[in-house]
Formats: sequence, C-alpha cells, structure tokens
Amino acid sequence: VWKPAASAVPLTAAFRLAPIKTKIQVFKTHTKGNMMAELKGVCVGAGYFSHFQYEAWNRIDQVAITAICNRDRKRAEAVMNQFGIGRHYTDFAQMLENEKPDFVDIITPPPTHREMTRIAADLGVHVICQKPLAPTYAEARALVADADRAGIRLMVHENFRFQPWHRQLKRLLNDGAIGQRLFSIRFQTRMGDGWGSDAYLARQPYFREYPRLLIYETGVHFIDTFRYLAGDVSRVAAWLRRLNDVIQGEDCGLLVFEFDNQMVGTWDANRYNEPNYPEPRYTFGECLIEGEGGSLRLYADGRITRQPLGQPETDVDYRHERRGFAGDCCYFTQRHFVDQLLGGGPFETDGKDYLRTLAVQEAVYQAAETGQVTAVSYDPTTDASTLPGSGK
Repeated sequence: VWKPAASAVPLTAAFRLAPIKTKIQVFKTHTKGNMMAELKGVCVGAGYFSHFQYEAWNRIDQVAITAICNRDRKRAEAVMNQFGIGRHYTDFAQMLENEKPDFVDIITPPPTHREMTRIAADLGVHVICQKPLAPTYAEARALVADADRAGIRLMVHENFRFQPWHRQLKRLLNDGAIGQRLFSIRFQTRMGDGWGSDAYLARQPYFREYPRLLIYETGVHFIDTFRYLAGDVSRVAAWLRRLNDVIQGEDCGLLVFEFDNQMVGTWDANRYNEPNYPEPRYTFGECLIEGEGGSLRLYADGRITRQPLGQPETDVDYRHERRGFAGDCCYFTQRHFVDQLLGGGPFETDGKDYLRTLAVQEAVYQAAETGQVTAVSYDPTTDASTLPGSGK
C-alpha cells in the first residue's frame, strides 16, 4: 500500500529546491472556505491522535488540507466528514503525485515514517512527521539523511516544547527570573492510564506491544523539553522498570541528566500509578526549576509561580487554555511549521536537531541496561551512503 506507483515520476531537482513561494505560485489552485490558502497540505493517518492535528490545521488560515491517505476507508471518511477534507487515497505516492502538495503531515506508526519520508523527498514535498520518528536511532538518522539529500524541509511534530507553560518557563529563564546561574530542573509525571489488564486498550492499544514504551513514547517528549529549557545533555543515568505485566515495555523510570552547562535534571515518571489531580494529560506532570535567585514551579493545572530567595511564592500571569491537546500544543507546533516554511526560518525541531534528542534517548536505554552513567554520543552525519538501509 505504501510503495510508490510504478508510474511515479519524481519532480525535477529545480522544482524540489525552489523556494516555497515559487511553488505556491505554481499550484495556487486550492481554497479554504472563501479564502485562497498559501499552502496546500495532505495528511496520512486517521488514528486517535491525528484528530488533534486535523483540528489544528482547520484553524490555520494559510493552510488547505485537500486529501487524506489511509487504508481504512471508514476511518478516513470519519476524518473527512469532520474536518471537511475532499479526497481519500489508499496509495501514499499516488496521493502526492495527484495532489502536488507543498507539504505532507505524516501521522502514522513509526515503522512507516522512513519510507513515506523518502517518497515525499523524491517528489520534492516538505514533511512534518509525528514522533516517535522511527523504531531505531539508525533508522531515524537514515530518515533525516533522505530529507537532507533531497533538499526538502523536515520538521518533527514534537509538541511538548510548544505547550504554553513550557514557552512561559523559557521566557522567564531568558529574562533571568531566577538568576543567570541555574542549578537544577525536575519533572514528575504520573499518568495512571497503564494499570490493569486493559491498560492502553481504550486509547492506544499498540502501546502494549512496544518493546520500549515509557522513554520511547513519552519520555522522548520530556527529553526534548529538558533540552529546550536547559540545553544539551552530556551524561545520563537511568533506572527503568515494568510495573504492569500485561505490556512488553517499561512503564516506570527515574532518569538523571547532566547538562553541558552543569545543571542537573531528573525525570521521575510512571504510567501505572495515578496522580492526585484530575487532568494528568493537561501538563503531564509538575516541574521545579531552581537557580541562584530562586525557583519556578509548574503545577498540574498549568499554574506557574516564581519564588525569589527570601520572598513568598507568587503567581506568574500568562495565557493557557483547555483546547485541543495539552494546552493546544498541536496548534502551536503546526503554526510554527507554517510560519517557518513560509518565512524560510529554521524549525526548532528540524531533523538534525531532533537527532540530538534521540541520542539522549539512546543513552538512557544504554545507561539502564548497563547500570552505568553514560555519555551522550551525537553524530551529526547525515550522509545517506554511510547509514544503515542505504544499500551501500
């Protein structure tokens, strides 16, 4: 289903590398309501999480989503009817050839991501791709290499850093709200969706079969958020456990990070036990950041406080709302993709940068397996001829 049609004819290299505004002029035949959209997009996937992304695309005026690809016609029709998408395909390459979009949103399971990105790259279509990026670090590097080789823009849909409380914490840190010298950052997460014999079945049943779960699926969000708030990670220590025997992967972990700037971070998490607050999937936990001038705290309801040394804790005024997923972070992630694609600026989570997050993830699993503090090894090489799966 996912292989390119035999008749596929790649677009010319000149077109693939043309500025996005040039492509818009070529294909500006798509409308959104009574408006002419600046970007034509297509999507692949119709699972549980995809609905958050389709809803967010509907609120971005510059984008018109014209088609969806999914093997299950009923699932696809439910999405099409809800979000006003006109055409359905079962063949991914055929959709790209027929629609000639500016970009594709890949919202499918990780094993499909590399092949789809390769097809899109060969046709000169920019990509925003869901995480986990690929089943292995080697495949993720190869995926990034495919995009790099073709000259397309690639962004990972890594939305936790775009949650409004994390953006506000970053602004406070940049403004020196607790001093220039930062000491530590701690997140604590309790999900309560992974206990019992029916764990994960209602929402994302495939979680039960993942050989790696907590870090691969959830922890990578926090690793990227740690990097966003505190900088790159140099070393990690990790203890991982499986609390529920009905699943294959780990669902509990204690991670310790040492950052390049000498800060220390911890993530204390499990998906088994329940939190003592009503919406565990709003902020996904609580955070404490400490520095030479005091502390910042994120509470589970989105409240942020600042406590200068020797002074009482006070609320920080900022905007967040219960819309979409986790403070509307899908919308903010996709808004960033559109703004940078149109403006030519860098994506915060472009492929090469996201490999740094995945290098930390690999170090976490290695540290847990060996019981040793493990240095993070990041290789920025994206030469496709030297990577696994190149055929060379």
